[in-house]
Amino acid sequence: MRLPQNDSSVVRVLVVDDSAFMRFTISKYFSESPFLQVVGTARDGQEALELIPKLNPDVVTLDVEMPRLDGLSTLREIMTHYPRPVVMLSSLTKEGAVETIQALTLGAVDFIAKPDLKANMGSILQEVVSKIIRASKAKVTALSRRVPVETKITANRDGKKKQIRPMLNNDRLVIIGSSTGGPRALNTVIPLLPADLQAAVMIIQHMPAGFTRSLAERLDNTSQLVVKEAEPGDALMVGRILLAPGGFHMVFDKEGRVALNQNAPVHGVRPSVDVTMLSIVPQFGKRTIGAVLTGMGNDGASGASLIHGLGGWVIAESEETSIVWGMPRSVVEAGAANEVLPLEQVANGIVQATRR
Repeated sequence: MRLPQNDSSVVRVLVVDDSAFMRFTISKYFSESPFLQVVGTARDGQEALELIPKLNPDVVTLDVEMPRLDGLSTLREIMTHYPRPVVMLSSLTKEGAVETIQALTLGAVDFIAKPDLKANMGSILQEVVSKIIRASKAKVTALSRRVPVETKITANRDGKKKQIRPMLNNDRLVIIGSSTGGPRALNTVIPLLPADLQAAVMIIQHMPAGFTRSLAERLDNTSQLVVKEAEPGDALMVGRILLAPGGFHMVFDKEGRVALNQNAPVHGVRPSVDVTMLSIVPQFGKRTIGAVLTGMGNDGASGASLIHGLGGWVIAESEETSIVWGMPRSVVEAGAANEVLPLEQVANGIVQATRR
């Protein structure tokens, strides 16, 4: 593994896990990397919060399930008082997926499925090392001390149940792409989209299989629009947001219905924003609105360029609010961005674009 040529600094890591075996194994593997330095270990969240101000690690790896103070509670405290990149170690259970999405929404930069004793530990830990190095470059902001209580939204602001309808000739198509930092960004943008948005919406968030259903459910709970994980045969509908399922590219057939495939990753990811954009944008042309949010790499730049070239509207998240200004930057540098907006203004930018 190679670091970028302009970054040779060693990343200082605090390992937090209630399993002595995992603390030992992870720390031993990290210590063998020339790019990482394990500055300490903690057996639970309480001990981690005591060590962070003393050791000042660059990145924290955090187990989800721990005694005394669990991973989510610990993460909330870290992001409130000692904001820094956190990589979560999560189980692959449904409950683990829900907690992982909560963690990403609270500000964790990334996660990895926690290996079991039968897994190829070396391969998995190599992936953890890569994610820690990438996470160390993320720009993390403090979590508000007043985190709103999540309430399930089943109706719009007029009290009417969420409704969807088939697209008409003048309706717009909104495509939102995101990666690192995306769940937290989406949790800001999606709740601000109004119930009367005259557009069908889709989200392509870089995420492996098993986690996007929980993300869709969480966004649905906070949105005026219906949000669901896309399934084969789903049609584009006004009032509904389709989220590309993790591990699959989401494309569309000639009738505008969802088709999923597991073709080779593009830009190293699956789902890919570009794959979806290049599949559906030619059908909608200037009726397309693209929004590329925080993320590493340049996925979305080709699709955004197509949208821009066909007369559609493209929004890129600004550097000041992006956890990682990679994907939005690639759109800007390609000359494809009509607007560069801070995250809290992206939803309004989308609404205004639908009215142009």
